[in-house]
Amino acid sequence: MIARVAVYCASSRQTDPAFPDAARRLGAHLARNGVAIVYGGGAVGSMGALAEGALAEGGRIVGVLPRFMADLEWGHPQVSEMRLVDDMHERKRTMIEGADAVVGLPGGCGTLEELLEAITWKRLGLYRGPIGILNFRGFFDPLLAMLERRIAERFMDERHGGMWVAVREPEDVLPALRSAPPWDGDPRRFAVP
Repeated sequence: MIARVAVYCASSRQTDPAFPDAARRLGAHLARNGVAIVYGGGAVGSMGALAEGALAEGGRIVGVLPRFMADLEWGHPQVSEMRLVDDMHERKRTMIEGADAVVGLPGGCGTLEELLEAITWKRLGLYRGPIGILNFRGFFDPLLAMLERRIAERFMDERHGGMWVAVREPEDVLPALRSAPPWDGDPRRFAVP
């Protein structure tokens, strides 16, 4: 059962409009399927589009915003709930706590860091839900190849390749999360190859 998804995405206003459009489509799709969204709380770029897509469909979207960003008025004024936190570390922890799944959208270094931290937490058994990667327009092809190389070079166990699922379209994210293989047992047994 996937009722709450943490979504990592970008706040850049300068990307190709197709990227925020994909975020908007994801927000709307999750909302139509009754899935609550937790995201970084921003009002612009893919963050703002994700929120607007969910809100337009009557969805629940929770923003998690560090206080310094709230002081800069970077938060989305219409989200269902805005949680203010002290720093970026607390933001990441708050977003993933209680999430049934995690989704990474195309984004910058912050988005990449959040996604890789979720993968690391799953590898260590600190987080066990599915991780989806929206590989829209092949954006994550280099990252997926890099992760596969880490497995091939034995920096990660071959079972670690089952920690994430990648799809190309926003509407494919939820079905992929629902059909992702379970991450049961004790992943710490093979955390170190």
